[in-house]
Amino acid sequence: MPTARYANGMMLLTELKQGNTGSKLYIESLANVLAVHLLRNYAVDKPVVPIYQGGLTQRQVLPVLDYINEHLHQEITLADLAALLGMSQFHFSHQFKLAIGTTPYQYLLQQRVERAKHLLKQTNHSITDIALMCGFNSHSHLSKQFRQLTGMTPRAYRLH
Repeated sequence: MPTARYANGMMLLTELKQGNTGSKLYIESLANVLAVHLLRNYAVDKPVVPIYQGGLTQRQVLPVLDYINEHLHQEITLADLAALLGMSQFHFSHQFKLAIGTTPYQYLLQQRVERAKHLLKQTNHSITDIALMCGFNSHSHLSKQFRQLTGMTPRAYRLH
C-alpha cells in the first residue's frame, strides 16, 4: 500500500507531466511537501523544520484574501502569497491551512468557482470567457473544477 508521501510524489509527477499551467499553485504546494519530506528524512545534517500552531492572524489573513480576490483572473503562485507576509512558502501554506481550514490552492479554486458561478448567473459571457476571467486556463479546466466543487457543469448551473 503506497504511503502518503509516495502518493504526494506521484501526484506531483502527474501534474508535471500534464503540463497544466493553471495548477501552478498546486504543483508548488506538492513540491514543498516533497521537499520537506526529503529534508526531514534524508538530509545528512537534518534541519530543524519547526511545527507551528495557531495559523495566521486575522491581520495576516485579510491582505492575503484580498490579494487572491483582486487577482483571481491572473496566475497566483504560492511564492506570491508567502511574499505578502514575508514567510517561506511551506510556513505560509501550513499557517494558511490552520487559519482557513483548507490549503491555499483549494481556497483559490473555491474562489475562482464562486466567481464563475456569479458570472454564469449575472452575465451572458461564454463559458470559455468566464473560465479565462476567473483564472482558469481553459473551458475544460473550469468545467472539471466546477463539477468537483458543485456537482454540476457550468452549463447546467447556468440553466438551473
